[in-house]
Amino acid sequence: MERSASLKKEKMTTTQMTVTALMTAVLCIFGPMVLPIPVSPVPISLTNLVLYFMVYILGMKASLMSFCLYLLLGAVGLPVFSGFAGGLGKLAGPTGGYLLGFVFMTLAAGFMVERFPDHAVLHGIGMAAGTAVCYLFGTVWLAEQMSLTFTEALGIGVIPYLPGDAAKILLAVILGPKLRRIVRPILSR
Repeated sequence: MERSASLKKEKMTTTQMTVTALMTAVLCIFGPMVLPIPVSPVPISLTNLVLYFMVYILGMKASLMSFCLYLLLGAVGLPVFSGFAGGLGKLAGPTGGYLLGFVFMTLAAGFMVERFPDHAVLHGIGMAAGTAVCYLFGTVWLAEQMSLTFTEALGIGVIPYLPGDAAKILLAVILGPKLRRIVRPILSR
């Protein structure tokens, strides 16, 4: 009986499924919007900012589900990846490692937001740590795809993005808890 009650608690409500789908749609809208920079094949993207906010709204598990749905939509060819691209070629291309690294970024950020809901500094640390893992995956993949050294790939795939990603984390840590207080009561219905 206790196991049955535990399983019921883990099921998503219609509201939670709807908001998860809506967040996937938000990711599909903002993910393709990029600002190309001349020094890198990796454009400035809003994907990580959406993911930072998503963990506040949905939590870790639903955010991961939403992001995986986004990856699936892009993999089958919908133009939801940076630059309005889609397909397996994008996942296998120079920026594919960053897309896969976002999985770990979502897990790290989501864990810290859920485990320490009232500690914004720890949220920022989780987001920064997750972003570092994403950078690692992306840099290794970029180096392999473009026949670069790790240091060269770091120079074009990470260094130019550090200030912007730091600003995104700061924005999410400031506004995310407020957004969470507004949305989470709706999701618990």
